Amino acid sequence: MPYLRIPSFILPILIITFSSVSDNFNLVGARHLLETTLPEIPKPELPELPPVPKVQLPPLPHLPKPELPEIPMSELPEKPELPEIPKPELPKKPEIPELPKPELSKVPELPVIPKLELPKVPEFPAFHLPEIPKPTLPAIPSLPKEIPSHPNTNP
Repeated sequence: MPYLRIPSFILPILIITFSSVSDNFNLVGARHLLETTLPEIPKPELPELPPVPKVQLPPLPHLPKPELPEIPMSELPEKPELPEIPKPELPKKPEIPELPKPELSKVPELPVIPKLELPKVPEFPAFHLPEIPKPTLPAIPSLPKEIPSHPNTNP
């Protein structure tokens, strides 16, 4: 029995094709809804409602102001006095004898080193690049200022 081989890239192409075809039906239906005109329906007459009576609320009762009882304030006790503490005294600064300054030894003088002369580098002849002539660019043709118009052949 022969075996029919379908390439693997065909399946995604078929899925994309069928999904785009199925979406087109919704667009066509929406366009038909937009283009159709609906018949005008006469508005029904609404009956007039009787006026709503005003409701009178009873007056609010007058409440007396509450009186707060007076609270007797007891006398506060006197604040206690703190005992005085003597301030501490700093000890006297001890006397330190002055130390003699040390004498620095003299630095010996270094001998003078004569400057060395650099050896002369041999000179090479100057290198000149060959001069190449500049290329000339071709002239660009300019467009005419007025472009002739063609008669319209489409109906």
